[in-house]
Amino acid sequence: MAERLLDVSNVDLGKLFGDFDANLKLLEKELKVSISSRDGSLKIIGENEEVTLAARVISSLVSAVGRGETLTEQSILYTISMANDGLEDKISSLGSDCVCITSKGKPIKSKTIGQKQYVHAMKNNTIVFGIGPAGTGKTYLAVAKAVTAFRNKEVSRIIITRPAVEAGEKLGFLPGDLQNKVDPYLRPLHDALYDMVGMENYNTYVEKGMIEVAPLAYMRGRTLDNSYIILDEAQNTTPEQMKMFLTRIGFGSKAIITGDITQIDLPDGKRSGLKEAIKILGNIEGISFCYFSHKDVVRHPLVQKIIQAYEKYDNLRSKGRGKQNES
Repeated sequence: MAERLLDVSNVDLGKLFGDFDANLKLLEKELKVSISSRDGSLKIIGENEEVTLAARVISSLVSAVGRGETLTEQSILYTISMANDGLEDKISSLGSDCVCITSKGKPIKSKTIGQKQYVHAMKNNTIVFGIGPAGTGKTYLAVAKAVTAFRNKEVSRIIITRPAVEAGEKLGFLPGDLQNKVDPYLRPLHDALYDMVGMENYNTYVEKGMIEVAPLAYMRGRTLDNSYIILDEAQNTTPEQMKMFLTRIGFGSKAIITGDITQIDLPDGKRSGLKEAIKILGNIEGISFCYFSHKDVVRHPLVQKIIQAYEKYDNLRSKGRGKQNES
């Protein structure tokens, strides 16, 4: 057994430990150590490697509290994950840049290194592809950047679109005309905009044509100048739809394309426009590809574990198919 003392005399232990010591209990569980506090010090007891890792994690969390950040289960687990890779020092750069302020005054900041790189890419490129699993903030951060550009008068309108492809359900079963049928597919985009600009402002901007949320089919034949354009769920575009969308971009515009190539809902035999774009556009200046992993998931921690489980299952299936083809 090993033992380590950390000086925390200048730290708000209430913020470090969390309500009812929830953060402390989480650290003990995940790091497999015992942690106790006495006279301005933390004592860490456990196996040598676990104690060393725990000391690095806690030191990083102490710095975060010192910067005024609020610790959450997600941020603690992310710190542990980064420390396992020896990258916990990079966490200090998170939260330094505010992407957007919501209608309720809440600052939107990067929560992972992957998100920070994504935000940086959106700032410095005309076209950015954000590719990765659900819950990594791809669409939400893109909307946040779009709203900031709109408020700063860098663009005159925001256009958000996605293909109306069913995920196991049929549009025909939904009531109403085409717009009514596709509205459920656009709901996450509406919700993100409500959060950023507020319901009243959102309705005003929509009426004036300054914000548009519409199915991808509505983009055909248009040239979109001075706009911030977001294509969501791009894995469900066909190559023809992707080309059509990318060639809509006019002067003074930016385009963000988000998608998850592991969740393609296209009919069998249909190629994904997103997968094809990755192969075709990888070396063009002004186009950036940002890839997220399960470590960038900022939803419930179980989402990370679910994604990891599916990745493991898919890898095993791929290996199994490879062996069958060899035989």
